[in-house]
Amino acid sequence: MVKLLVGHKGSGKTKQMINLANDMVDTCHGSLVFINKNARLTFDLKYQIRVVCMEDFPHITNSDEYIGFIYGIISSDHDIDTMFIDGILKHADVSLGNLPVFIERLKKISEMFDLDFIVSLSAEMEEMIGVDFDGCEILN
Repeated sequence: MVKLLVGHKGSGKTKQMINLANDMVDTCHGSLVFINKNARLTFDLKYQIRVVCMEDFPHITNSDEYIGFIYGIISSDHDIDTMFIDGILKHADVSLGNLPVFIERLKKISEMFDLDFIVSLSAEMEEMIGVDFDGCEILN
């Protein structure tokens, strides 16, 4: 399932994601992956969570490459339970314009590999024109 945290910048989405990830460490049956733009959250997350900093992968420049990158992470660990993506609109070229297609692709990956995505978006619901929220859960 794709779970979304939406709201304007500074509304506490990242802190909520950190708390969710840290709380899940003791209860999940698989691996947790936290994708962030930079390394600033590394010490806020429990050591059992795999932190991926997108600054380490500067050649991922569009949403197709980003989806391929997600497939690569999944192929390296078939036990992923949940993948957190913080601030997706700051990654590659993911924008409100291509967000509907990106969310649909995440839904298909989620279903195919039986894993959850928790994604934060610095936007309001009204701004996400064309996004099909069926199969998504809004967490805030």
